[in-house]
Amino acid sequence: MIRNEAQWIHLATSAVEIVGTAIIVVGAFGTLAAFLLGLARGKTSRAMLVADFRSGLGRSILLGLEFLVAADIINTVAVEPTIESLLVLAGIVLIRTFLSFSLEVEIDGRWPWQKEQSNERVQRGTDQQ
Repeated sequence: MIRNEAQWIHLATSAVEIVGTAIIVVGAFGTLAAFLLGLARGKTSRAMLVADFRSGLGRSILLGLEFLVAADIINTVAVEPTIESLLVLAGIVLIRTFLSFSLEVEIDGRWPWQKEQSNERVQRGTDQQ
Protein backbone atom coordinates (compact mmCIF):
# COMPACT_ATOMS: atom_id res chain seq x y z
CA MET A 1 0.00 0.00 0.00
CA ILE A 2 1.19 3.52 -0.77
CA ARG A 3 1.94 5.39 2.44
CA ASN A 4 3.37 8.79 1.55
CA GLU A 5 3.61 11.40 -1.19
CA ALA A 6 7.00 10.20 -2.42
CA GLN A 7 5.56 6.79 -3.25
CA TRP A 8 2.67 8.42 -5.14
CA ILE A 9 5.14 10.54 -7.09
CA HIS A 10 7.25 7.47 -7.92
CA LEU A 11 4.09 5.73 -9.10
CA ALA A 12 3.13 8.72 -11.27
CA THR A 13 6.67 8.93 -12.66
CA SER A 14 6.62 5.24 -13.52
CA ALA A 15 3.27 5.65 -15.26
CA VAL A 16 4.56 8.55 -17.36
CA GLU A 17 7.69 6.56 -18.26
CA ILE A 18 5.56 3.59 -19.30
CA VAL A 19 3.39 5.85 -21.48
CA GLY A 20 6.48 7.38 -23.12
CA THR A 21 8.01 3.98 -23.80
CA ALA A 22 4.69 2.64 -25.12
CA ILE A 23 4.39 5.60 -27.51
CA ILE A 24 7.82 4.84 -28.95
CA VAL A 25 7.16 1.10 -29.26
CA VAL A 26 3.64 1.41 -30.69
CA GLY A 27 4.77 4.17 -33.04
CA ALA A 28 7.70 2.09 -34.27
CA PHE A 29 5.56 -0.96 -34.94
CA GLY A 30 2.75 1.13 -36.42
CA THR A 31 5.04 2.88 -38.88
CA LEU A 32 6.71 -0.44 -39.72
CA ALA A 33 3.31 -2.01 -40.41
CA ALA A 34 2.30 0.93 -42.62
CA PHE A 35 5.60 0.65 -44.49
CA LEU A 36 5.22 -3.08 -45.06
CA LEU A 37 1.59 -2.70 -46.17
CA GLY A 38 2.64 0.02 -48.58
CA LEU A 39 5.35 -2.22 -49.99
CA ALA A 40 2.93 -5.12 -50.37
CA ARG A 41 0.34 -2.98 -52.17
CA GLY A 42 2.94 -1.45 -54.46
CA LYS A 43 0.86 1.69 -55.17
CA THR A 44 3.36 4.13 -53.64
CA SER A 45 6.97 4.58 -54.64
CA ARG A 46 9.61 3.02 -52.41
CA ALA A 47 11.26 6.41 -51.81
CA MET A 48 7.97 7.88 -50.59
CA LEU A 49 7.36 4.88 -48.31
CA VAL A 50 10.85 5.19 -46.81
CA ALA A 51 10.36 8.93 -46.25
CA ASP A 52 6.99 8.32 -44.58
CA PHE A 53 8.47 5.55 -42.44
CA ARG A 54 11.35 7.74 -41.26
CA SER A 55 9.00 10.63 -40.58
CA GLY A 56 6.51 8.52 -38.62
CA LEU A 57 9.21 6.79 -36.62
CA GLY A 58 10.90 10.10 -35.83
CA ARG A 59 7.66 11.67 -34.68
CA SER A 60 6.83 8.77 -32.37
CA ILE A 61 10.34 8.92 -30.89
CA LEU A 62 10.00 12.68 -30.36
CA LEU A 63 6.66 12.32 -28.58
CA GLY A 64 7.95 9.45 -26.44
CA LEU A 65 11.04 11.47 -25.50
CA GLU A 66 8.82 14.32 -24.33
CA PHE A 67 7.05 11.97 -21.91
CA LEU A 68 10.36 10.53 -20.68
CA VAL A 69 11.75 14.01 -20.04
CA ALA A 70 8.57 14.89 -18.13
CA ALA A 71 9.02 11.79 -15.97
CA ASP A 72 12.63 12.72 -15.26
CA ILE A 73 11.61 16.25 -14.28
CA ILE A 74 8.85 15.01 -11.97
CA ASN A 75 11.16 12.50 -10.33
CA THR A 76 14.06 14.91 -9.86
CA VAL A 77 12.16 17.97 -8.69
CA ALA A 78 9.49 16.32 -6.56
CA VAL A 79 11.32 13.36 -5.05
CA GLU A 80 15.08 13.92 -4.99
CA PRO A 81 15.86 17.64 -5.19
CA THR A 82 19.62 17.42 -4.62
CA ILE A 83 22.31 19.26 -6.56
CA GLU A 84 23.60 15.97 -7.97
CA SER A 85 20.14 14.88 -9.18
CA LEU A 86 19.54 18.33 -10.71
CA LEU A 87 22.87 18.13 -12.59
CA VAL A 88 21.99 14.66 -13.85
CA LEU A 89 18.58 15.97 -14.94
CA ALA A 90 20.24 18.89 -16.75
CA GLY A 91 22.49 16.44 -18.62
CA ILE A 92 19.54 14.22 -19.55
CA VAL A 93 17.49 17.18 -20.76
CA LEU A 94 20.42 18.51 -22.83
CA ILE A 95 20.97 15.13 -24.49
CA ARG A 96 17.27 14.61 -25.19
CA THR A 97 16.92 18.18 -26.49
CA PHE A 98 19.81 17.55 -28.88
CA LEU A 99 18.15 14.31 -29.99
CA SER A 100 14.84 16.11 -30.48
CA PHE A 101 16.45 18.81 -32.62
CA SER A 102 18.35 16.19 -34.62
CA LEU A 103 15.17 14.21 -35.25
CA GLU A 104 13.29 17.37 -36.20
CA VAL A 105 15.96 18.22 -38.77
CA GLU A 106 15.87 14.64 -40.05
CA ILE A 107 12.07 14.66 -40.39
CA ASP A 108 11.48 18.16 -41.81
CA GLY A 109 14.85 18.97 -43.33
CA ARG A 110 15.18 22.25 -41.39
CA TRP A 111 15.65 23.53 -37.86
CA PRO A 112 12.49 23.91 -35.74
CA TRP A 113 12.81 27.70 -35.58
CA GLN A 114 12.93 27.91 -39.39
CA LYS A 115 9.35 26.68 -39.82
CA GLU A 116 7.79 30.12 -39.49
CA GLN A 117 10.25 31.60 -41.97
CA SER A 118 9.51 28.86 -44.50
CA ASN A 119 5.75 29.23 -44.04
CA GLU A 120 6.00 33.02 -44.46
CA ARG A 121 7.96 32.60 -47.71
CA VAL A 122 5.39 30.16 -49.06
CA GLN A 123 2.52 32.48 -48.15
CA ARG A 124 4.26 35.51 -49.71
CA GLY A 125 4.89 33.52 -52.86
CA THR A 126 1.21 32.54 -53.17
CA ASP A 127 0.01 36.06 -52.31
CA GLN A 128 2.04 37.60 -55.14
CA GLN A 129 0.52 35.34 -57.78
